[in-house]
Amino acid sequence: MTELATTAASVIRPRPVDDPELRLFLLHHAGGSHLAYRDWAPRFPASWDICLLEAPGRGSLSQLPAHATAPGLSAHFLDAVAPRLDVPFALFGHSMGALIAYEMTQQLAERFLPEPAWLGISSCEAPFEPAADAGPPLYTLPSPQLRDALAAMGGLPPAIIEDDDIWQLYEPRLRADFQVVGEWHPRRAGADRIAVPCSLFGGEDDAVVTPGHLMEWAAGADQLIGQHLFAGAHFYFDGLADAVVAQIVEEIDTALPGTASW
Repeated sequence: MTELATTAASVIRPRPVDDPELRLFLLHHAGGSHLAYRDWAPRFPASWDICLLEAPGRGSLSQLPAHATAPGLSAHFLDAVAPRLDVPFALFGHSMGALIAYEMTQQLAERFLPEPAWLGISSCEAPFEPAADAGPPLYTLPSPQLRDALAAMGGLPPAIIEDDDIWQLYEPRLRADFQVVGEWHPRRAGADRIAVPCSLFGGEDDAVVTPGHLMEWAAGADQLIGQHLFAGAHFYFDGLADAVVAQIVEEIDTALPGTASW
C-alpha cells in the first residue's frame, strides 16, 4: 500500500457530503477503532460531512505497525485530512483521541494551516498540569496486569481480553496506543495553550480521568465554551449517543453559528 493510499484509508466517511457546511473529524480511543463512532454519523446534521479517523494497526490498515508517539500519529492524521480542510472543520476525540486531536490542533497552527473551528476534548487529562500519579504506565505492565487494567477500564470487547489467541493479536497494538499517551509531553512552556474554541466532555464516575482532572483543561483554554459531564464512567457515551451528539452539535453551533442545519 502506498503512503498516499495509507493516509486516505485513515479517513472513513459513513455518509459522504460533497459540499458540507462543516466537516467533523472523530478520533478514537487507545485500543479502539473508528467503530467507536459507527452509530453517530446519522445523528449529526445532514449538511455535515462526518469523518471517522482510523489509526494504523487496525481495520484496513491492520497490516501496518501502530504509531507509538503522539506527534507521529498526529502527523499521519494531518496528512490524511489535509485535502479536506477546504471547509470549516472541527475535531472531537475521546481519551487518546482527544490527546491526538489537541496535538493536531497545535501542529496545524505550527504549519500555518487552517485551524479547527472547534475542539472537543473527551475523557483525557490536561497537559497543563502534572499527570496524576496512577502508577506505572499501562504499556509497561506485564500481560496479566495489562489485561486486568483494560478489563476494569472497559471499552474493549471481552473476547479481546479473555481469549488468549485474540489477545496475542491485539496486545502489540494496545501497547503502542498506550505508549502514545504515556510518553507524550508538551512542546515547551507557553506553547500548549488552546487558542480555538473548545469544550470538555466526560463521565461523572470516570475513575481513569476524574472530572477534576478533565476540568484542568480549562486552565489552558482561551475560549472554553462548555464543560459537560454525563452519567457513566470512562466510556460514558455508551448508550448515550443521542445526548452526546446533540451536545456536540450545540457546542459547534455556538463556536460557529449557523452550522447546525438538520
